[in-house]
Amino acid sequence: MPAHAPDTDPLARERAHLTASRAALRAMREDVQALDIRDVTANWVNAAVLERQIEDRIKALADLSHTPLFFGRLDYLHMVGAALAEGAEGERFYIGRRHVHDADGDPMVIDWRAPVSQPFYRASRKDPQDVGLRRRFGYTGGDLTAYEDEHLTDPAEQQRTSRLLQAEIERPRVGPMRDIVATIQPEQDEIVRSGLGGTVCVQGGPGTGKTAVGLHRVAYLLYAHRERLAKTGTLVIGPNRSFLHYIEQVLPALGELEVKQATVDDLVAHVEVRGTDPAVAAVVKGDARMAEVLRRAVRSHVTLPTEPLMVVRGSRRWRIPAYELEEIVRELLDRDIRYGAARDALPQRIAHAVLVRMEQSGEAPDDRVQDAVARNTAVKAAVKAVWPPVDPAKLVLRLLSDPEFLAAHADGVLTADEQKTILWTRPARSVRAAQWSLADAVLIDEATDLVQRTHSLGHVVLDEAQDLSPMQYRAVGRRCTTGSATVLGDLAQGTTPWATGSWQEALTHLGKPDAAVEELTAGFRVPREVIAYASRLLPHMSPGLAEVTSVRESPGSLSVREVEVADLDAAVVAACEESLRHEGSIGLIAADARVPSLAAALTSASHAYLAPGEETTAESRLTLVPASLAKGLEYDYVVLDEPSAVVDGEPDERTGLRRLYVALTRAVSGLTVVHAVGLPGELG
Repeated sequence: MPAHAPDTDPLARERAHLTASRAALRAMREDVQALDIRDVTANWVNAAVLERQIEDRIKALADLSHTPLFFGRLDYLHMVGAALAEGAEGERFYIGRRHVHDADGDPMVIDWRAPVSQPFYRASRKDPQDVGLRRRFGYTGGDLTAYEDEHLTDPAEQQRTSRLLQAEIERPRVGPMRDIVATIQPEQDEIVRSGLGGTVCVQGGPGTGKTAVGLHRVAYLLYAHRERLAKTGTLVIGPNRSFLHYIEQVLPALGELEVKQATVDDLVAHVEVRGTDPAVAAVVKGDARMAEVLRRAVRSHVTLPTEPLMVVRGSRRWRIPAYELEEIVRELLDRDIRYGAARDALPQRIAHAVLVRMEQSGEAPDDRVQDAVARNTAVKAAVKAVWPPVDPAKLVLRLLSDPEFLAAHADGVLTADEQKTILWTRPARSVRAAQWSLADAVLIDEATDLVQRTHSLGHVVLDEAQDLSPMQYRAVGRRCTTGSATVLGDLAQGTTPWATGSWQEALTHLGKPDAAVEELTAGFRVPREVIAYASRLLPHMSPGLAEVTSVRESPGSLSVREVEVADLDAAVVAACEESLRHEGSIGLIAADARVPSLAAALTSASHAYLAPGEETTAESRLTLVPASLAKGLEYDYVVLDEPSAVVDGEPDERTGLRRLYVALTRAVSGLTVVHAVGLPGELG
């Protein structure tokens, strides 16, 4: 829309545009609701599909009263995409979460993902990108209450930090994670808008917005490549259900309703997981070398034929000698295609050999004859004997139960001690009776893919990726072999014994060794005092990793209190009560072993509390969080109980320090550390 001369009451004008835009959005929704599809569908299947699409469109056009319809405005110096005569006006665009147009089809709000919106995030005084004015809007609830202007081409105007931008970043959080569409920074926007063809890995410390960047990248890719991704699918993978519940509202708020969410455990749920592994066994099972052990074990079921095959058709008999059958089998083995695909191809190869003999004898068989021969009883019996079906779960069961079978296929791959480590002390009688662990389920997934190809999606987002084992990376990689991925994580927050040592190593296991690795080092959520305190641990647990530099000054955001052992629970409850006097969410984080005691103390003090994954509300703002589930979550105020207990709760010191680093960096506004025993020496 064309730019206009300044008004005497700009705020009133912007409010009027907001009102008109909401009315236009409501009209767009009513137009969709009024659609009559009775005469445009050929059958009930088409009708059901179209009805579903209409329902999704209606949901996407919902006007959320407390979510700003637009959050910014760009006034271009010239008409976008066209040259202007001297003195002509440029164009004005309002930037929001979704496109809104009036009755004539003219845009009233531009989708933040559109190319014309990009300068809102990237334009600067050094590179104004033809933008004369960038305006940000401030809201209270759903009401537009303020605006702030940047004249990017005015040399007289001093560069300053946006108060509205800072206020939005620091706004207290109650409920699930919000989108950051109004506050995306230039370095984040570059990642968000990177192309679909390549995989991107984002290394980002606490508060750098890596999770939000990954989710907004999905939203952008769906906007830019909707038709392609509608066919191939998208998936967001998180570390646990609590985390997925926390982030689940971000994409719907941006109008994207069809993105699936899952954990890695969900992806490999071929069996019921009822057991656990000692850390040393889980490390070996998660090692990439297990892929070779499984490959050998699967291929070991193939037996080279030693007897000829006689195929009877009518009054004729056709003999295929053993050496020719062996050649067919060896050729399939040499191609190294999936076991199931090769098994499906074998009867056709045998049938083709029969057809060659038929043709040599003067017959003229066609494809129907070849298919009939492939279904011949003798051919099917030969295939079953030479290339029998393989059940992936039974295969893994045998590997973990039979020392000789494991030794035969792990020779030169795993040491004798490693083989002993992963063998079950009490072998299970059946797949159903086995006490499968999470690592076992990943092995079954690998074996399943060796037998039959795993379906590939168009794009996968993998968050908290630093905690995955090589075999888990392979499991995720199978879901995007023909697509791309966005990998998000922080090496300093790796808290599993098998946590990756480098992104290059992880990306290789994922099957994306050429992926670009981007690093976010500017922290926007965690206060400077808090991140500096937590960063004291970095040299001891992740030497060489860049420290996050917080852009937020918040004096008094850190408090460390030492109390007597007998007073610890009461002091923690008191710290929670102090935090509850502030606006926003509160997380009480403690070593897993300390949670029952603190739960009892909170209950005794008449304080209701939530579990991770339960949604905070204005009435219920306190969440009791085991340290093992804190990763990826954030709270306005955090009370951290006994840091040494968090470290001691892990199998080794490095993992313990990393777990503590995670716990220390969950606070957005304030952190209170309460301890009775000495603090870990690494905290100084």
